[in-house]
Amino acid sequence: MVAAASFIVIVILAAASGAIFKPGPWYETLRKPSWTPPKWAFPAVWTVLYILIAYAGWLVWDAAGWSLPLLFWALQIVLNAAWSALFFGRRRMDLALGDIALLWFAIACFIVAAWPASQLAAILFLPYLAWVTAAGLLNFSVLRLNSAG
Repeated sequence: MVAAASFIVIVILAAASGAIFKPGPWYETLRKPSWTPPKWAFPAVWTVLYILIAYAGWLVWDAAGWSLPLLFWALQIVLNAAWSALFFGRRRMDLALGDIALLWFAIACFIVAAWPASQLAAILFLPYLAWVTAAGLLNFSVLRLNSAG
């Protein structure tokens, strides 16, 4: 029970980055592609994804303890938390794009590494990979649309 609660707390701490570094007026002024999801979609999707992320982490911990997939789980949660600070906090869309590329890679590595320990944990990360793929494309598009020259 303590281990499960630990994963929930870690995910809540990572999610807090999005609450601390909010889009705000600066983001509203940026040019965005027509396919940008509506504002309400972000908290709705992230709530579901964070539940899946915590559960997948716990499943791997329960099946394999400290292991390679857990290392990738920890890496992705750090990169996840860093993105909001880079994009919204520092307003560095370029650094945020690099972060999200690393995040995508860490998620993919978790899926592959977790599969032998817990196929369910690996599968639970598939929607996360899909969303981060879309978020990476959005980050790239916003950067391109708002770059001088």
